[in-house]
Amino acid sequence: MHKNEVDVITMGCSKNLVDSERLMHMFQELGLKCLHDPKDPQGEIVVINTCGFIADAKQESINMILEMAQAKEEGRIKQLYVMGCLSQRYKEELEKEIPQVDKYYGKFDYFQLVEELKKGRPPVWRMSKNKSGRCLTTPQHYAYLKISEGCDRRCAYCAIPLITGKYVSRPINEILEEVTQLAAQGVKEFQVIAQDLTYYGLDIDGKHHIAELISQMADTRGVKWIRLHYAYPNQFPWELLDVMREKKNVCSYLDVALQHISDHMLNRMLRHVTKAETIAFIERLRKEVPGIHLRTTMLVGFPGETEEDFEELMEFVRWARFERMGAFAYSEEEGTYSAQHYKDDVSDEVKQDRLNRLMALQQSISEEIAAAKVGKEMVVIVDRKEGDFYIGRSEFSSPEVDPEILINTHGKALRIGCFYHVKITDSNEFDLFGEVV
Repeated sequence: MHKNEVDVITMGCSKNLVDSERLMHMFQELGLKCLHDPKDPQGEIVVINTCGFIADAKQESINMILEMAQAKEEGRIKQLYVMGCLSQRYKEELEKEIPQVDKYYGKFDYFQLVEELKKGRPPVWRMSKNKSGRCLTTPQHYAYLKISEGCDRRCAYCAIPLITGKYVSRPINEILEEVTQLAAQGVKEFQVIAQDLTYYGLDIDGKHHIAELISQMADTRGVKWIRLHYAYPNQFPWELLDVMREKKNVCSYLDVALQHISDHMLNRMLRHVTKAETIAFIERLRKEVPGIHLRTTMLVGFPGETEEDFEELMEFVRWARFERMGAFAYSEEEGTYSAQHYKDDVSDEVKQDRLNRLMALQQSISEEIAAAKVGKEMVVIVDRKEGDFYIGRSEFSSPEVDPEILINTHGKALRIGCFYHVKITDSNEFDLFGEVV
């Protein structure tokens, strides 16, 4: 057990990761050493930042809490704290079921943990006035940038609004200050994240401000790439595409979760968009930003989904040819509209079969799209080295979720976090291969 060390374990999405990084920054100001996601936690204090999105994610978080609770009982750690989405929603239940945890915090009150740990420590510690301070857990050349909390969409299947509450945009000046600070530290690439980034600003004055924000970010010194995550097709701010075309450091990449295509399913999911509107949306994106790469997520097995609905979805995916696509099977979340109003009437076997068929289709599309890149030159940022290859990404790939480029340098050294012109020489079902020009 290492004294004055905090091991922070992050479960779930990149939005949680940003919260962990902010908390770690405050811990370091308190004089504590911080480790993130250690393979074998050995600090005297462990903090688990939980996920509560879907059943599998909740179970993973619970298993981690139980594992660390046992470590505490065995004397391998001294204090255990839990924060994040799971404890925001199930705090009372967790306190009863796993009392070994010293204290549970929610999604928005975890700053109080710093005050808790401050007790009994030397009074020399001072809280920084820097609200945007973070201890990056990503490679130093890229970072996630969270621009809001919450969501106002209220899709039928989603528990996130129940956990995070209504949409709250961060002030533009605060975000830009954080971007300036991170760029000064060497961050070149920013993954802009929100539950719905296209809604940004509407809660402030009823107007979309995402284009303004991204434009000002693009003009910030040191910002080389900006990539946009989690857009919504309904009421999309089309001026954002003007910024994407005009600002060369705004990547031609958009992550927009569509979930389904049949009007029957979109209506039951409370998506407030139609099949015709979705098709027109994609056509306009591809027309106004030639070469744009689209990432989306689909949901299969939603209550009432027929084989005809699913085949309609398959045909849509064949037509749209998404460059990146993920999918998941529906799981009922208590408190959501679908849990209260629909019967979960699609069997697990059918859900899994549809998921497998959909992802097999997407894999074949992805292979074709990757093969078409062979022979082309791309600007690539190098993330790391593995064996004989340097691993990098083009503007069309987000970290951790998208295909990578394996660069054979034939013994020549490359610098991590730097950009290179790479010619694509080969591809497979997952990644591209290339050589520095």
